[in-house]
Amino acid sequence: MSSKANILEKIKQNQPLSVSALPDLSFLGLENYENLDKYKTMLQSIGGDYVEVANYEAIIDFIKKNYNTEKRIITTLPELSQIAATDWANDDPHSLKNVELTIVKAHFGVAENGSLWVTDDLLGQRIAVFIPQYLAIVVKKDDMVTTMHQAYDRIGNQEYNFGTFIAGPSKTADIEQSLVLGAHGARGLIVFLMD
Repeated sequence: MSSKANILEKIKQNQPLSVSALPDLSFLGLENYENLDKYKTMLQSIGGDYVEVANYEAIIDFIKKNYNTEKRIITTLPELSQIAATDWANDDPHSLKNVELTIVKAHFGVAENGSLWVTDDLLGQRIAVFIPQYLAIVVKKDDMVTTMHQAYDRIGNQEYNFGTFIAGPSKTADIEQSLVLGAHGARGLIVFLMD
């Protein structure tokens, strides 16, 4: 073997493994952890916050400690009926003007931009997520996708009358070029990341 061939052979033997040569580790669910970490970072960077919870009882405890339960709280989740009204979905939307906190569930989250996909079947009324002082959204940790491309692949064939991606609290920079939270919607967003 020539010295050139010998050198090339040694280089070839010391190349990193190609992706196709790596073992399949998807059963470990590592992508979900990466997505979750990316989601948390992005959500906080756009003004939202998160709390990791094991169940609905943990959400109830958090709300009791951090929100004024004497004010009007509404939800579409029967599991939270102990702290929030669940019988408002057919009310006149104008009657929701005094809602302090709305709690709904999301279909899934998107790690790259910190958004959550919700549709009319989860909202009760469209206005419910835009009119309260504060908004809380429950999403399962396993229900995260990495990119908007994956999100659109996931919702592409679904049927719904209304759907929206919600990312962080309401924000605008129209007023004297300074960022204002809550000018056109919820002043704060908390995402409950559920096991």
